[in-house]
Parts: sequence; C-alpha cells; structure tokens
Amino acid sequence: MISLVLRPRVDDKRWTDVRSSAPVFVVVTGWRLDTDGTAHATLRCAGTRGGTARVTAPAKAPDVAGAARIAFTLDVTVTPYPREG
Repeated sequence: MISLVLRPRVDDKRWTDVRSSAPVFVVVTGWRLDTDGTAHATLRCAGTRGGTARVTAPAKAPDVAGAARIAFTLDVTVTPYPREG
C-alpha cells in the first residue's frame, strides 16, 4: 500500500483526481481533496500478478472550462512475493 499526498498547488489549479493506467496491477482508492487543496489517495496492489502502472493526477483551474492536464506522474512496479511450494 502507498499513501499518496499531493500538496496544494501554488498556481490557481486544483487536483481533480488520481488515475491508474493499469487497475489490474494498481488500484486507486480513498481519493479526497481537502479544503486547503491537499489531495489524498491510497494506491494498492490489485492482485498477485506483477506488472507496471502509471499513476497520474490531473489539475485544472476550477473556474475554467476544458479538460484538466496531467500535473503529476508516478510509475509503479508491482513485484509479487515468491510463492513457497
């Protein structure tokens, strides 16, 4: 499990969410945005298989139309424990 904490941004943008490119390996849970702009999420291994996922967090100004842009990227590699037989 990884606890991800994104500090408030210094520009006028806010974190919008956290996404995993491969939820079969890394699942994002517990997303919340505090009133001060700090974002929190928990990243969990989804199963027993190994693989990689790119975790991204977009940000955008709250009063501007359009899509949010990726402002944070974290590459995660999941390595399963060896099985004892």
